[in-house]
Amino acid sequence: MTSNGRRSRRTLVNRGAGSTARVPPVVSLSGSIEPFCAYLQSELHLADNTVLAYRRDLRRFFTWLGSKELISITIRELADYPAWLVERGLAPASVARHVVSLKMFFNYLQLEGLLRDNPVELLGSPKLWQRVPHVLSAEMVDRLLDGPTRRDACWRRDRALLELLYATGCRASEISTLRLDDVHQQQGFCVCRGKGNKQRVVPLGARAIAAVEDYLRHERGELAAAAPVPVPWLLLSRRGIRLGRQRIWELLKRYARRAGATSHVSPHTMRHSFATHLVAGGADIRQVQEMLGHSSIATTQIYTHVDHKRLKAVHRKFHPRA
Repeated sequence: MTSNGRRSRRTLVNRGAGSTARVPPVVSLSGSIEPFCAYLQSELHLADNTVLAYRRDLRRFFTWLGSKELISITIRELADYPAWLVERGLAPASVARHVVSLKMFFNYLQLEGLLRDNPVELLGSPKLWQRVPHVLSAEMVDRLLDGPTRRDACWRRDRALLELLYATGCRASEISTLRLDDVHQQQGFCVCRGKGNKQRVVPLGARAIAAVEDYLRHERGELAAAAPVPVPWLLLSRRGIRLGRQRIWELLKRYARRAGATSHVSPHTMRHSFATHLVAGGADIRQVQEMLGHSSIATTQIYTHVDHKRLKAVHRKFHPRA
């Protein structure tokens, strides 16, 4: 959209001294969310999963909004929205993202001239990490990674999947979109594509490399044969297509139950465990930030807090005056 196009759609006009601003129209749900999502994709180049999350967030916001008019909403009313989200069981990180998506949405409406005032700018965001992320012990990780056995369908693929999750700290979506040529076994690294299609290089350990090679040798060819055309993805389903993010969640849950882990285990638990174990082992926080693909060091620093918690537990257990 051109700048002239934006100006033509703005509602604030000034035709000389003494003129008054026109009142913008009421913004409807159907007329605002989809253009906003198109704007996120075409102009801000956000990742597809991020756009989907923002769309869900805004639909939830309009559910909360109810009969209130968007154009006349006040900061006093908006202050109730995060509390409403918490009442529905959303985690602090999810509430914070809802606030961010709402701020971006209101900025877009203001940019397009559909709103004159932006009360969301005054809405504070809750801290992203009001609770320590769940982390598996090294022993539990070992049991989990040993979960797939010969009695499981595609057990070599599943072992490669679990090893990659823990070896790289990648998100489920990043593991799902790994290509064959992204994994360099001889050199011991893989190339991950994160949010915003940003690429980063993550080392692979010997066990992850061995699991991937075993899968490539004995299973992937058979899985790929089920696809009508050659596919570039590393991890395939039984139909020969890319192993989806939802299926990765399901497989991890299955093997977590088998290992006796908590039911709350998710791909992000593996990511948290990867980072926490690195920090506990003495890795530099900046290096962990690079491997996780965090744009801000502040996001990575949660893992130093996790390690501090472990050290305090050790102190309480062994210090005579703790």
